Amino acid sequence: MQPFDGEGAAVRVEFVRGKANLRPDHRGCAVTIGNFDGVHLGHQALILRTIEVADRRGLVPTAVVFEPHPRERLAAQSVPRRVQTLRGKLVLLQRAGIRRVLCLRFDRAQARQPAAAFVSEVLLDGLGAGAVVVGEDFVFGADRGGDVALLRRLCTSAGSAVETLAAVQMDGCRVSSTVLRTALEQPDLAGAARLLGQPYRVFGRVRHGLKLGRRLGMPTANLPLHRPLALADGVYAVRTRWSAAQGWRNGVASLGIRPTLGLSASVLEVHLFDDPGKLYGENLEIEFAAFLRPQQRFDGLSALQRQMHADAQVARQYLGCSVPISR
Repeated sequence: MQPFDGEGAAVRVEFVRGKANLRPDHRGCAVTIGNFDGVHLGHQALILRTIEVADRRGLVPTAVVFEPHPRERLAAQSVPRRVQTLRGKLVLLQRAGIRRVLCLRFDRAQARQPAAAFVSEVLLDGLGAGAVVVGEDFVFGADRGGDVALLRRLCTSAGSAVETLAAVQMDGCRVSSTVLRTALEQPDLAGAARLLGQPYRVFGRVRHGLKLGRRLGMPTANLPLHRPLALADGVYAVRTRWSAAQGWRNGVASLGIRPTLGLSASVLEVHLFDDPGKLYGENLEIEFAAFLRPQQRFDGLSALQRQMHADAQVARQYLGCSVPISR
């Protein structure tokens, strides 16, 4: 997987899928652990401290993440929507300074792994962690049986340091993925941007779609979503880029299941106002600038087409683009 990193290059983070793929040269890490959905300001504080420790000790700043989200296995009835795709998570971790990501599959075996075994097999034997940085309320292992005290005791006995950080606060509230999801569900893009430290962006690879947008006079780049995003379904003014040379392009995007077509799979469709050429296979970065309207069902393709063009006009005005003269 090589997501676009915003600088015209493949992500420089080393991606290791599963502890079975760890090699001896992966040892020697400063490790932080979590789901890192969104890589918000709280996550960024953990990453920054991990990098500082890594630099001081001559280690590689490393993140251990889990896929799928643990609640998909432990509480399937209350699985949160994703703030970010896995591709986007890797881009954001790289931009924050992480240089290696170990992605552990959260299956039944992982859910049952005792806390002590996680420390010994993953952190110490697998990654050779010289330091571990976690939140002060960090819990882990089967039935969340491990805490910071256990982590510190096991790591210290092996010569590894453990540091904890207090949660980042904003307006008297803890910055968390839960708070961020709530902002995106409203959708409160300004609030989400404050929690992220930058505008909300989504990353994905362009795939072939139904080609319906082309038939309706508004060709789109289609980004299928394996899991629905926390962002409210609807239509947005967006900015998009896929290489540093191209820069940001203005456009309008639709997020959702396309109810007029009777479909159920969530997809992000982006129409760019200037012709971008063929984008199939490109890794796009989409920045959400403004919410225009909720997703809705129309009585046929003609009504949908009229609304799509009206949405584009509104998005152009918001983004400060010239508006084409209707003929």
